[in-house]
Amino acid sequence: MIFRVYDSGPNANAYAYTGGRPWPASVEPGRCVVFVHGALNDHSVWTLLARWYAHHGYAVLAVDQPGHGRSDGPPLASVEALADWLVALLDAADVPSAHLVGHSMGSLIALEAAARAPQRVASLVMVGTAIPMKVSPALLAAAREEPARAIAMVNAFSISSLASKPSYPGPGMWLHGSNAALMHRMQQGGAEDGNLFEHDFRLCDAYVHGMESAAAVRCPAHLVVGERDVMTPARATTELAAALKASVHRVKTGHALMQEAPDAVLNALRRAIPA
Repeated sequence: MIFRVYDSGPNANAYAYTGGRPWPASVEPGRCVVFVHGALNDHSVWTLLARWYAHHGYAVLAVDQPGHGRSDGPPLASVEALADWLVALLDAADVPSAHLVGHSMGSLIALEAAARAPQRVASLVMVGTAIPMKVSPALLAAAREEPARAIAMVNAFSISSLASKPSYPGPGMWLHGSNAALMHRMQQGGAEDGNLFEHDFRLCDAYVHGMESAAAVRCPAHLVVGERDVMTPARATTELAAALKASVHRVKTGHALMQEAPDAVLNALRRAIPA
């Protein structure tokens, strides 16, 4: 579904997948779940989770960030700007308050939105996260100079197994191939200079106020971390969990948690946001 976030100009229209259900005429406070994807991804990484909540009593918005997927571009220049855009999207959708679920870069956006507009956030779930979310100079250089090689690197880092059983989203699918295909598709249609990969990873690297924002969060918080995650290692969440007074849910997976262990992530979310 397309929502008009701004009256005119760039980033006016935002796409959000509603989980296979029509968008309701009105949304009660706290009865909406908003899913925010990570770098070089789109709403499709949330398909299972979005559909489950949409069919269990919640309105659902699995968003495409500006310049990603079906949302208007250009990409926004900072995590802070994306947090403001996310709150503006709640306004456009007439959502009084929502549960925010973000993965990787999306977890930073959700955190910042929860800090900036605490009255609009019923709970915060950060999936595959770390504060700070620094990116190695070697990976940033590869993203700038050889994005195809960088995509292959991140794909290999993000998935901890060669094949998950019964495989996501169904038997016969190859996680590495489908994840790489999504990233290449986003790269081809993203930033004005053609390098959405570098743009997204630089936003993660540049976000330095995460702990200050965590201190401003007032809602219940949860962290869903991959025990085999080498992109945002579980050990890097200790200080963040303490600052948020968060419940921590551990999943035997790498950084691509939703693809590699969809049922386990859903079970963790059901504990964080009960139906």
